[in-house]
Amino acid sequence: MQEQKKEPLLIVGSVAFDSIETPQGRADMALGGSASFASIAASYFSSPQVVGIVGDDFGSHHMDKMSDHGVDVRGIESVAGKTFHWKGRYHENFKDRDTLETALNVFQHFNPSIPEAYRQTKFVLLGNIDPGLQLSVLDQTHDARLVAMDTMNFWINTKRDALLEVIKRVDLLFINDEEAMQLADEWTVLASAGKIRQWGPRYVVIKRGEHGAVLFGPDVTLYVPAVLLTRVVDPTGAGDTFAGGFLGHLSRSGSLDRSNLAAALTWGTVMASYAVEAFSVDGICGLSAHDIEGRRRHLIDLVSY
Repeated sequence: MQEQKKEPLLIVGSVAFDSIETPQGRADMALGGSASFASIAASYFSSPQVVGIVGDDFGSHHMDKMSDHGVDVRGIESVAGKTFHWKGRYHENFKDRDTLETALNVFQHFNPSIPEAYRQTKFVLLGNIDPGLQLSVLDQTHDARLVAMDTMNFWINTKRDALLEVIKRVDLLFINDEEAMQLADEWTVLASAGKIRQWGPRYVVIKRGEHGAVLFGPDVTLYVPAVLLTRVVDPTGAGDTFAGGFLGHLSRSGSLDRSNLAAALTWGTVMASYAVEAFSVDGICGLSAHDIEGRRRHLIDLVSY
């Protein structure tokens, strides 16, 4: 991670409170949301610009946690009311979870307004939010080099038509394996990615949790395994963290060639591995370049023969 000028990365998504129970413990009203995880992860490589909304219960110390990492938080609107709150409980396997409460609160009125200073940003991440909001962001940004999006089964089930409209207009889709097969109505990851790419995106990155991630693109297929960990505390936000690390690197390099796409996969994977080692964003805060580079070297050594 050579020190160099950091390029901007626009991230639009949720800034929220998470209350989490896992076999390793619990956290109450901790900083969460797709934009929070993605922006802090990206901050090690780029200069993230966040657009989101919070309530008047969102303490300055939470905002400071992002801004202290160089995240531009001017696009986060603060309004009267309560911040989006999600409460969940993970099973012993850390894969299955139960949603105990989803309180959209002020997020239900979120209408992203992209500041003029952000509209020419060359790399854009549409976080896991309503496809209608993602379309609104697309209409407000211009001349982006790469627009990426994330989504989930809830939007596939409830807003499929709008979701497909977004997919047609982006360059890269982040999605997990089960959701990819559900979206494409296919039985394999390979077939699913091929069908989705026919709809518009040049690249599809399929997240497979503890089994790593696969990128499919024009004349390129790349696979990176997950980092082997002895202890997982909280998987919440791992996918958002992966996306932040991935796009943070691409915005820094400015290149979409094979070697940079492969590097982006490794950086995203490394950042996600830190995220799951603690509750909230604590695992990705305050890391050193030495920490991150060392873990990446270890990851690369796993697949170097």
